[in-house]
Amino acid sequence: MAEQSTIKTKNILGRLPSLTVLGPFIALALAIIFFGIQSDRFLSGPNFSLILQQVMVVGVLAIGQTLVILTGGIDLSVGFVMALGTMVMTKFAVELGLPSLLAVLCGIAATTAFGLLNGLLITRIKLPPFIVTLGTMNIAFALTQIYSKAQTVTGLPDPLLFWGNTFKVGGTVITYGVALMIVLYLLVWFFLSETAPGRHLYAVGNNPEAARLMGIPTQRVLLLTYTIAGFFYGLAGWLLVSRTSVGDPNAGQTENLETITAVVLGGTSLFGGRGMVLGTLLGAIIVGVFRNGLTLTGISSVYQVLITGILVILAVTADQLSKRRG
Repeated sequence: MAEQSTIKTKNILGRLPSLTVLGPFIALALAIIFFGIQSDRFLSGPNFSLILQQVMVVGVLAIGQTLVILTGGIDLSVGFVMALGTMVMTKFAVELGLPSLLAVLCGIAATTAFGLLNGLLITRIKLPPFIVTLGTMNIAFALTQIYSKAQTVTGLPDPLLFWGNTFKVGGTVITYGVALMIVLYLLVWFFLSETAPGRHLYAVGNNPEAARLMGIPTQRVLLLTYTIAGFFYGLAGWLLVSRTSVGDPNAGQTENLETITAVVLGGTSLFGGRGMVLGTLLGAIIVGVFRNGLTLTGISSVYQVLITGILVILAVTADQLSKRRG
């Protein structure tokens, strides 16, 4: 009887979601409860709308980072590639007088080209993703400064600022950029969970050699992953321009670490092959909630960095323990 009871207990525990899945929900719930007690302004529609606006750029960047990390790679160039895209679209629109949509497409094309470059160097020359993206990070930064002459672009046409426009939901003002971010996450979630190419991406991240033996074109999957990631960096650049109303050559300084933080806090394994893109959205929101809550309670911004670092270590530790149990 005791043996049967033990087996039943193990079966029940086996059905429970892993700590890497439950962790983001628990962290977010605890943070909301804590800051809701600490500040009367925290639990309000306008404040939650502000949090989403603050995380939408990093959130869209983190979609691309999630895809890359699911394959077992890493991308350190995200922020500076995005900054280059913003300078291309703003300068093309303001100085060259191109139609706004065409200028945006040129900016997205520039970031997509960088993603393609990362993918080619990784798949064709077999360079490590860390080294490749470290190099392209510096190249993108230098090109941004050279092209912009370190000058901010102002006087942008209205279509470039579209995603900063707002609409109301139950009296709460929401920007179109936030709505776009949520739609993008749902589309990528569907792609990863319901399509063959999405499952191939997981397979490559889990075991590249086994995936190759199964007939999956691993090199093509990697190339497309980095290219698609570059496309998302361009979209994030457009959101950034819409939010700030300028083209800033100094943008993207910390986004590489912030996107990795969002991915890790969302439960995606740094070893590849495991994770959910919707978890990345939760991870980005967790960071936004902590920063917003600490600001409302008057706590110094240095503690925001401290707590974020602790959360990242805890998330990676949970991932390691989950991997060992697996």
